[in-house]
Amino acid sequence: MKALDDLTFDNRFARLGDGFSTHVLPEPIDAPRLVVASSAAMALLDLDPAVAQTPVFAELFGGHKLWAEAEPRAMVYSGHQFGSYNPQLGDGRGLLLGEVYNAAGEHWDLHLKGAGQTPYSRMGDGRAVLRSSIREFLASEALHALGIPSSRALCVIGSDTPVWREKQERAAMVLRLAPSHIRFGHFEYFYYTQKTELHQQLAEHVLKLHFPECQEQPEPYLAMFREIVERNAELIAKWQAYGFCHGVMNTDNMSILGITFDFGPFAFLDDFDAHFICNHSDHEGRYSFSNQVPIGQWNLSALAQALTPYISVESLRETLGLYLPLYQAHYLDLMRRRLGLTTAEDDDQKLVERLLQLMQNSGVDYTLFFRRLGDESAALAVARLRDDFVDREGFDAWADEYKARVEREGNASETQRRERMHAVNPLYILRNYLAQNAITAAESGDYSEVHRLHEVLSKPFEEQAGMEQYAQRPPDWGKHLEISCSS
Repeated sequence: MKALDDLTFDNRFARLGDGFSTHVLPEPIDAPRLVVASSAAMALLDLDPAVAQTPVFAELFGGHKLWAEAEPRAMVYSGHQFGSYNPQLGDGRGLLLGEVYNAAGEHWDLHLKGAGQTPYSRMGDGRAVLRSSIREFLASEALHALGIPSSRALCVIGSDTPVWREKQERAAMVLRLAPSHIRFGHFEYFYYTQKTELHQQLAEHVLKLHFPECQEQPEPYLAMFREIVERNAELIAKWQAYGFCHGVMNTDNMSILGITFDFGPFAFLDDFDAHFICNHSDHEGRYSFSNQVPIGQWNLSALAQALTPYISVESLRETLGLYLPLYQAHYLDLMRRRLGLTTAEDDDQKLVERLLQLMQNSGVDYTLFFRRLGDESAALAVARLRDDFVDREGFDAWADEYKARVEREGNASETQRRERMHAVNPLYILRNYLAQNAITAAESGDYSEVHRLHEVLSKPFEEQAGMEQYAQRPPDWGKHLEISCSS
């Protein structure tokens, strides 16, 4: 394992030049202190987890120190925000400190969020608050533990620096990791500004470094776009299957790698609600839970437009046509597994849809229903779950069909069924009220609940002794928390 001084930098994005980013130094926060660190994320950099407890750790990720090899850059990009094109956005409060490569030969961006003002801050102060930094840290690591592609979070550093949002809060920084921080909006920026040479340079950079296998194809950029479509179809299928709502699916928040990116007013479903809107600023419901699937396709269409200099419109349309079938295949596969099914039948989609409609009408807890469905045999499980449904007759009809479907699967033992279903149905998810409890304690200087919640969420499928309170339905107040973009 490495010490902090031993990290090896290879700043490939910075070498693209000033047309792509601006050199900016982090603005330090006052009295930096460690709130929480992820040993699993630190392992991606081959870092010894013990270094998180050293003063220099908080100083580095609180903006006070910098590696000599680091080249902090604020990236420029544009994007469609709530469907309208914004010609220039960029890193308004984050800096790409540099790229580190590990012993396995992997490159990881070190991106410091809340690092102060940049040329792209517009009217913002360039800061992030403790509240949003904790939420991003917990969500990044929780999604990864669920098997959902995501940027990772190394640590949160708190401070005494005051910042003003709806009220006075304290500034914090979160250090996030990803193989790349390039977004759909990067391609849009150079396309719409008609910076042809830089656009070509970006395309070559992404193809060579992030999709090298596509270089062997007859049409490399088309192969790359197809891979992006496939990754996003699978990503959003996982969001939908596990009840994750991103909240702000602007094209500048969409990763070229198909990972969950730029956490804001996200939420996991408590009671199943296909129309759930997690961002209280989303008055039209553009980014509601059920809209994430078509918005994913809309965003890919925006990226396709920005790739027309390299790929024919006909080929782009044909490739975009793969998105929905790929999404549906991934989603149905996941939902079959969540129901404990190992084979495919033609009516499985209808079986899932009828269940979700029954859950919607009765306000059934989405996560706990699937977990409890795997606790025992199908017959016993549905008998116990029946009381959660208002439409008992409708649920009974579904349960009869489900039991018959399970019987056609074969003779798996109850133990095998439980193990198989519990391996895909989490007991613990990052519910908004759990995050809020941890944030409230942290704002008073007590970080123990953040640590405990992070530990629980790192093993979401394993029942953990003494952690029953993290697997409960939320109290009524916890279902009605309003989450905004302000961070």
